[in-house]
Amino acid sequence: MIAAVARSYVQEARRRVGPKRERIRQIVERLAVEHADAAIALRFRTPLELLVAVMLSAQTTDANVNRVTAALFEKYRRPEDYLAVPQEELERDIFATGFYRQKARSLRGTMRMLLEEYDGEVPRTLPELVRLPGVARKTANVVAAELGHPQGIVVDTHVRRLSQRLGLTRQEDPVKIERDLMRLVPRADWARFPHLLIWHGRRVCDARRPRCEECVLADLCPSSRVRPPAGLAAAERTLS
Repeated sequence: MIAAVARSYVQEARRRVGPKRERIRQIVERLAVEHADAAIALRFRTPLELLVAVMLSAQTTDANVNRVTAALFEKYRRPEDYLAVPQEELERDIFATGFYRQKARSLRGTMRMLLEEYDGEVPRTLPELVRLPGVARKTANVVAAELGHPQGIVVDTHVRRLSQRLGLTRQEDPVKIERDLMRLVPRADWARFPHLLIWHGRRVCDARRPRCEECVLADLCPSSRVRPPAGLAAAERTLS
């Protein structure tokens, strides 16, 4: 009974804010103004440095990766450099990013493939990027977008959470969420849209305590209007 009431309340909230296709452009425009500085937090100067930084960012923070790559990118400038040292040395150099053994193996495998199949250059297309060892779709999307060739929409924890709260998707699987977002978000905004959601998630739409009263999307977001009836809230407290 409680679940049914909650669902009907959410459905009513979605009806009040309007269809997602009518809201998406305003969502992008408002976030673009609110977070005009939204951009990738990883520091890099070349496509190769971008690829390495994104690969190292798995299961750690961007700030931590930037601390490691400050020295790493002075030592390793070309794909050949990652293969010229023993794997143990590369592991020590990236140790602070965590999962260093697997990351070192992936980096060396990627550098070998770049040299053997791409003349040492980072490819631009998703099918080529996901062939590289240790490069999954999310990593490939980040690299392609930052190099000016977005072919999808990056879905991380912030993008997943906010797109669900905004009623843009009901999916849980990142691939299905990306598919929903690609149908909604104008292609010209594919590269910046994830950054806008990520920064909004960090600054306003916190996972546990979203500050709806400060949110520029309050009137466009069904979640900001969900306030369980007193009876429902009491029942939920009883069951918890």
